[in-house]
Amino acid sequence: MKHFFITATLCAGVSVLVGCQEKKVTTTIITKKPVAVSRPAGIQRTGNYNQAIDVDWVGSTYQVVVNRSSDESLPPVTDESGVKYYDNSVTVKVVRQDGSEFFSRKFTKKDFAAYIDESYMSRSVLLGVVFYRAEANDLYFAASVGSPDKLSDEFVPLVVKLNRMGTLAISKDTKLDTNASDADEV
Repeated sequence: MKHFFITATLCAGVSVLVGCQEKKVTTTIITKKPVAVSRPAGIQRTGNYNQAIDVDWVGSTYQVVVNRSSDESLPPVTDESGVKYYDNSVTVKVVRQDGSEFFSRKFTKKDFAAYIDESYMSRSVLLGVVFYRAEANDLYFAASVGSPDKLSDEFVPLVVKLNRMGTLAISKDTKLDTNASDADEV
């Protein structure tokens, strides 16, 4: 029992000595280093897009083919962050059942210049042209010109209408909801 009291006394003494020890004072200041924003090297691309869909229109079946690709022949665009992008061109074809072309056209951003502010045109790209419906004598396509940054949702929506005679009509899309009633649409 004597050993027990001696051991307990020693443990208590050691813990008092350790607990009363002076804390180490340091003059080191810890801070976070600012993260440098890295811009991608070279000219960026927004990516290619292909759409091929069979459409029943004016009493026959047509295939609508849309291909978007970066176009190095067009001047590059610099977005608001200072990143350079290639602009896009979009080829739209409407092909008859026998394989002959009813309509074929390569669209660029300039085709929509009348509907977009000039300063916005200089920092935007042709994002796409996408088929979305056939109605009576017309095929309707949604088109957009906007920021090439994939994280941005900034764009100008447009409607491209192709009639059965092969004539195009372009207008600003005032309704973003493609499920709106027929009476409300273009």
